[in-house]
Amino acid sequence: MSRSRRIVRAGAGLGALLLALGLVACDARRDERLQPGTATEVDVLRELGTPLDIHRQPDGTRVLEFSGQPEGTTNHFATIGADGRLVALRQTLQPETFAQVHPGMTVEQVQALLGRPALKDAYALKKEEVWDWRWRDGPTRKVFRVTFDFDGRVTGAAALDDPRDLYR
Repeated sequence: MSRSRRIVRAGAGLGALLLALGLVACDARRDERLQPGTATEVDVLRELGTPLDIHRQPDGTRVLEFSGQPEGTTNHFATIGADGRLVALRQTLQPETFAQVHPGMTVEQVQALLGRPALKDAYALKKEEVWDWRWRDGPTRKVFRVTFDFDGRVTGAAALDDPRDLYR
């Protein structure tokens, strides 16, 4: 590999690392501004934008679903109490949440846990559907992949390096 190509490649890697660190810092500042019990629904909307969906709960709370997919690396669920205040904010795309996905879960259960995926692919001959969520493990771009049978039940799940990075 030529010296100039190595320099360009090293610069691109450094740029990606700085971008990832900047995004983490941005998330930390957002989390400081969105404190449960203090922040309001208006604060949440100002910080996260328009929710993809609103899930109404029997107790009067609402869960607002925000997605950074297909190209982002986060999905957030914000629980808003009946009083209009933030009860909880969670970023779903992380190893602790992925560990809760297990064989036999339904499509609905997985989507309620992780939010909307970045990609859905159906494979008729294999009689399965594969969903991908993009996320970050530090500076490394990853994909969490869940495989469902055609009955809508999980048959497997795995965290992988983002395939788009294999050919860079």
